[in-house]
Amino acid sequence: MAAETDSDTADAVGSLALETVDHRFKALPPDAAGLTVGALAAEHRSLFTGGFTTPVLALSAESLDHNLALLETYAQRHGLAFAPHGKTSMAPQLFARQLARGAWGITAAMPHQARVYRAYGIQRIFLANEVVDAPALRWIAAELDADPDFRFVCYVDSPRGVELMDEALRGVSRPLDVVVELAAGEGARTGARTETECAAIADAVAATATLRLVGVAGYEGEVPQADDERVHAWLRRLVALAAEFDKAGRFASTGLDEIVISAGGSAWFDAVADVFAEIPALSLPVLKLLRSGAYVSHDDGHYRHLTPFNRIPEEGALQPAFRLWAQVVSRPSPTQAFINAGKRDAAYDLDLPEAQVVRSARDGSIRPATGIKVTGLSDQHGWLTTEEGGGGADLEVGDWVGMGLSHPCTSFDKWQLIPLVQGDGTVVDYVRTFF
Repeated sequence: MAAETDSDTADAVGSLALETVDHRFKALPPDAAGLTVGALAAEHRSLFTGGFTTPVLALSAESLDHNLALLETYAQRHGLAFAPHGKTSMAPQLFARQLARGAWGITAAMPHQARVYRAYGIQRIFLANEVVDAPALRWIAAELDADPDFRFVCYVDSPRGVELMDEALRGVSRPLDVVVELAAGEGARTGARTETECAAIADAVAATATLRLVGVAGYEGEVPQADDERVHAWLRRLVALAAEFDKAGRFASTGLDEIVISAGGSAWFDAVADVFAEIPALSLPVLKLLRSGAYVSHDDGHYRHLTPFNRIPEEGALQPAFRLWAQVVSRPSPTQAFINAGKRDAAYDLDLPEAQVVRSARDGSIRPATGIKVTGLSDQHGWLTTEEGGGGADLEVGDWVGMGLSHPCTSFDKWQLIPLVQGDGTVVDYVRTFF
């Protein structure tokens, strides 16, 4: 089921190394201006002594490799196809590595994300949303017309949505594949709330020549008051819906070779694996499609607490891959300090950054950030408290503070070019994002 990283994707991703380093990219060495990204990467500069300015976001090469390998083996072990959510990183280089690690395709949330994916040769896109924007639908149709090997699947969650999609797609050479979205419950996010509503949507799809029903999907992360029991129950509803559709012959006359059942964020993929293992025999093979995305970098906050690997430690553990480095620019009192990283640089929507280590500006030694806490962020400043007479007492202007971040999605989106750094501080590549 895995999609190979084809030559078009490899060539497009390789072209990123030809981009010129200049003022557009935060933190890159000023003396590197005019070099290509590839030429700068080949210099293997040190993050700390190679001319980088602060703040600078670093992505751990070792942790990234570990996380990519772990989800590959997890999906294989549980018989899951994998379409990691690309909205997390919006980084074609990481998409290519995910595909090389066995991913079926890449998940998108919005049409503009799918445009980025196609620009970098992604051949299978699962768009986990209903698309009712006529220009976007016409673009999708043109991509399908131009490339018979391109596979695109998106949600439908209302008869009105089906009507709008049908109007925009009339005249297409092949129908657009859709899955009915089952909502995670009353008061949850998108999707039809009841099985009766789902059936009405499926009927509306069947009445068109522009859409083809290929399965069902949803997002268990929106289950109200989510716990193990409620999430498992909702996932069993999703599977039962697919079985009922199949029993009613809704997939029989559409020329399908498989039925798609998809779920799976980054907090409950163990439950998805449990329930998808119970899927009964249907009239066609089932593509059991997992969509978790935050795993690629993991984090030191939100997902550190939510990861399913906390419940299944025997299956492995993800590693936080991000560290934001900033410098102390003011030390106005023994209990207060300010760094030069703020809301423009660090994720803060779920948790504040976590001070982890300090690198001395005097001798380059690194010590734990004991007694140092980030208490707030301004646009361009971080507020630190330090324990008087404690471990933070030696913090001084010029020191580098290394911080862990919470929420990968709002960490990646603040940086257009992110150094990929080995454990000794050597920068081996740069990851380009497109938000």
